[in-house]
Amino acid sequence: MPSIFNTNSKLISALLLASAAATGEASVPGAAALPAMVSAGALPQLDGVLDDDAWRDAPVYDTFHEYLPENGRPAPPQLRTTVQVLVADGALVFGIRAWDNAPHQRQDALARRDKVGMDQDFIGIWLDPTGHGRAAQFVRINTAGVISDGMYRADEDLSDLGPDFPIDAAVRLLDDGYSMEVRWPLSNLRFPYEGGKTWRAMIERSVPHAGGLLLTSTPLTGDALSHIAVLQDITGMGATVAGVRDRAFLELKPELTMRATRDDDADGLRRANRASLGLEVNARPRADWVFNGTLNPDYSQVEIDEPTSSGASRIALSLPEKRGFFLESADVLGLPLAAFYSRTVADPQWGLRATWRAAALDATAMSLRDQPGGVVLRGGPYETAQYDQSARTLASLVRGRWHGAGLLLGAFASRRDYGRDGANTVFGLDGQWRGDGQQAAWLLMQSNSNVALRDEGLPAQRTATRRGVYGWGKFTHISDVWWNDAAFEASSGGFVNDNGFVPQTGVLRFEVNLNRRLGAQRPAWNGLAVDLYETEAHLGLHEIRTVGDSVSGQTGGQVVERKLQPGVWFRGPRQLNFWANLGFDQQRANRLGQLHDTRALHFGVESSPLPWLPRFNAEVTLGRQLDVDADRVGRGGNVTLDLGWRRALPNGWAVELDQRWNRAWVQGTLGQPAFVDTGWRMLAMLHFTPADSLRLLAQNTAGERRDDGVTALEPWAEKQLHRSLLYRHLWRHGRSMSVGYSRDRTRMPAVTNQALTVKFQWEV
Repeated sequence: MPSIFNTNSKLISALLLASAAATGEASVPGAAALPAMVSAGALPQLDGVLDDDAWRDAPVYDTFHEYLPENGRPAPPQLRTTVQVLVADGALVFGIRAWDNAPHQRQDALARRDKVGMDQDFIGIWLDPTGHGRAAQFVRINTAGVISDGMYRADEDLSDLGPDFPIDAAVRLLDDGYSMEVRWPLSNLRFPYEGGKTWRAMIERSVPHAGGLLLTSTPLTGDALSHIAVLQDITGMGATVAGVRDRAFLELKPELTMRATRDDDADGLRRANRASLGLEVNARPRADWVFNGTLNPDYSQVEIDEPTSSGASRIALSLPEKRGFFLESADVLGLPLAAFYSRTVADPQWGLRATWRAAALDATAMSLRDQPGGVVLRGGPYETAQYDQSARTLASLVRGRWHGAGLLLGAFASRRDYGRDGANTVFGLDGQWRGDGQQAAWLLMQSNSNVALRDEGLPAQRTATRRGVYGWGKFTHISDVWWNDAAFEASSGGFVNDNGFVPQTGVLRFEVNLNRRLGAQRPAWNGLAVDLYETEAHLGLHEIRTVGDSVSGQTGGQVVERKLQPGVWFRGPRQLNFWANLGFDQQRANRLGQLHDTRALHFGVESSPLPWLPRFNAEVTLGRQLDVDADRVGRGGNVTLDLGWRRALPNGWAVELDQRWNRAWVQGTLGQPAFVDTGWRMLAMLHFTPADSLRLLAQNTAGERRDDGVTALEPWAEKQLHRSLLYRHLWRHGRSMSVGYSRDRTRMPAVTNQALTVKFQWEV
């Protein structure tokens, strides 16, 4: 997970953004407007060359600022960047010219969609067509023509990369840099039908070989580690927005999946062949309404989750969403995971969704029929119980928001219907208040549940209705040198949210983070000085206590976890981030156990050290670790290592190689680990052209318990292996063909699953 310092810095920048936007101050002195010209002629030919007549007359914007590694400086003259904007044929068309005095050092290998990062030369375009400053649609195009796009939410400083917008782009490499043309259809942007604010935008440029330089068309500050902390108005569009708000679009994306499977387990060998049809529908009758539908979607070729170890803990970890249906209009949903967690829907048979936007109101509603086979999570004070979903369920949610000057108020209702076996219903209220350097956010929920979930594949069972409550609040205060926050969370033992993510219930949680910004530093070791662009000191306080519950017999006031963590964070050259915490912590394994001392050292480093090694990330915990099952503490740790390797090949091909390794362990008294949890993952991509690629994925996860010399727990071992090979050809956006083979194997018990899949998607 990211360091607590990065997380806090991002939150602060998001608050600054939102506060400014809410008070109408997102455009600040120095953020000159971005001029746009309505083209009376034909749409420029999209070839990356800015030689069409329309470009000769379009106004030029060329004021860029350095944001990283040190903000506040003007852009270097040898890296001049210009932007022109046309409104033509129902689209915004951007023309970018980027000069470079060292074009031979450009980093631009082919990569997967949504994998454009700071290790590559790219142009980024961020658009906020609502003008609220709370969210933005964005696209990044590297100089090999690879696209990353998605939706950004400022309240949590999160980017959802699931949405794929029908954006066309072309790049032309030049002896002194490059030029780029980008066409973004207006019909694909989300904005109110009337009464909306001025559209706002920001353009960014990444230059890795210039010390990880990131230039922006707006003057971002060092404490605003958010890409839309300052936005600039787009002027000159005139009646264009009014003219396009009634333009409707309908997108139909049928898919055909053919699969041959072979399963081998204790019941013998079984073979099967199956073909299925699916359909995805996206419709916008006018600017403020969007409707989405999915019928029998096949998610088998969505990349599987990376292995992430929680050590010997029994508390579940959340996983990122990768399916586009759930990420549409994520800014309107705008709810914490506790209220809605889309991964609770595992295999929908069908899904419907509608989203509406007005100038000060917005709302979204969805309903999905989920087929058996998923996992339902229900929390407790010391563990997250997992239950197999053995029957079809109906997951539904309706959400509405009102946003004004500095204040946002929202409400929602959620229901998981198990049919005759009962239902889980949740009602909630949430809000945010923002002032000068301050924010308060809150969430209140009540649940009513009359369904009991049972182990070992047994069906759910209707029970008497039980109610539960949940509350969360957070306050943040910002000044020039401090940013501090305090959070509170409470839930009763009877609270259940089967559509959300509440891995612990029946607890009170308090958390305080104090961050002192120390500015740039230049320490020296043995006469060698190192530039640290940003330095922070941190103190974290955290405690979880139980709430009494007569049903489970849990007593109240019992300490589950207590943390005291002072630490430091700094940012340096080569996109280096380093953080370290000393953990003076305590943990309890269960309600009958003792409170153990779990002091440890926590540290992490991330960097882009070399052009061919653009990503090096490591996070390490070493010290006393709690073995929950054994209710004992031993020496141990948790280590995660991520490496990314990129290389352009002479024939125009390119190769990507990403590796991840993590290991958690607790040492026993017999000279060997008593508990070990290990994960390994290797993903290799060979790109033949921007439209053709071959993906190889190999992943192993393993867990083992041995004799610890104390508790005499029964030893066990399990291992899971995944191998898959996928070829994909993309004709154009929304039209693709893929052929894949996968093999999954589990040991103890021994189960092998193999599948050959051919899939066609054709957008009409």
